Amino acid sequence: MLKGSTLKVLDVRILQRYIESSCQQQIRTRNYTDGIQRSYITFNDFRNKNRSYTKKELVGYSMQDMYSVVSDVSNYHKFVPYVKKSHVHSTHGGGFKADLIVGFPPLNEAYTSRVTLEPPSMVKSECHDGRLFNYLLNEWRFSPGLKDIPNSCVLDFRVAFEFKSLLHSNIANIFFDLICDQMESAFILEVGRRSGPPSIRSHVLKARRS
Repeated sequence: MLKGSTLKVLDVRILQRYIESSCQQQIRTRNYTDGIQRSYITFNDFRNKNRSYTKKELVGYSMQDMYSVVSDVSNYHKFVPYVKKSHVHSTHGGGFKADLIVGFPPLNEAYTSRVTLEPPSMVKSECHDGRLFNYLLNEWRFSPGLKDIPNSCVLDFRVAFEFKSLLHSNIANIFFDLICDQMESAFILEVGRRSGPPSIRSHVLKARRS
């Protein structure tokens, strides 16, 4: 595992190799301690009950490291912001169902989510019976990272949902970017607690909000 100054020296070369292999045109680096990212709200945001957020990121952990934490739904309440309860039941070959309570002022939601697993490459959670929303999707996909650094992977993170109420949508819109970023960061931090320091510094390859 690479640490300290050696890790910093490799950052530029690592990104150059990844750009060449995946044809990415724009990359920005995120420090997990940076805080709130700036965003802009348009008039159309207040007429839309649908929200989505996607992010592609190169991280210094293996696919299995990431999959193990993201699929550990029963312990979400211990490390994921705003999750007050997470109980897994109805386990089957391809996944399970989970009861969750998510709360952030002034909204609270209790719902049952169907979780689909494809180890170690995908964890997808869907709900169609929430009180606050018509549909909720959380999807994580993991693919190989850098060829010469096995302990790395690319994660594709997606959140999408449709509120039943335009009022609730407008309230959530104010906090939407912050909540999504905090939740995604919480998983990375939990992987670090379980697996140790990353092999490379994380780099955001693409991010989109709508």
